[in-house]
Amino acid sequence: MAGQETRGRVGIVCGSRSDFPVMEKAVELLGKLEVPCELRAISAHRAPDLLVRFVGGAQERGISVFIAGAGGAAHLPGVVAAKTILPVIGVPIPTQVMGGLDSLLSIVQMPKGIPVATVSIGGAENAALLAAEILAIADPALRSRLQAYRDALTRSIEDDDSNADLGGAR
Repeated sequence: MAGQETRGRVGIVCGSRSDFPVMEKAVELLGKLEVPCELRAISAHRAPDLLVRFVGGAQERGISVFIAGAGGAAHLPGVVAAKTILPVIGVPIPTQVMGGLDSLLSIVQMPKGIPVATVSIGGAENAALLAAEILAIADPALRSRLQAYRDALTRSIEDDDSNADLGGAR
């Protein structure tokens, strides 16, 4: 990405391409907020050295925050957090066995000293918003875009409410 601004990027990683349908929701929302990101599929178990290189070179690529999605044993977010002091947001991927509860519990139970912020099962959009909020601390333009996003969300709820037919029970 020659010539492209590389500060404030979000590194998004998941265990396999089968996780992309969930994690691409984070990519889409970050795009709407004009936050550059990269999405990679790197297994913590099957390619640990590649994952370490990805995390180790992150700051040179302008990565400031990670979003890591994982299903099942869900070690990926914890391994990322163990290899960096940058913020890591874990996204539990829904699974066939327990619907993602296994993933959620694996990600949220990090040992003292290696935190991983964790969102809801399949909650890639909230992970994207949290990453953007972290970046917005030092980026007033991004802060304005986040406020506009929130304002639009509020307006959509107000519009839905004003169009609701409650049978006169207001």
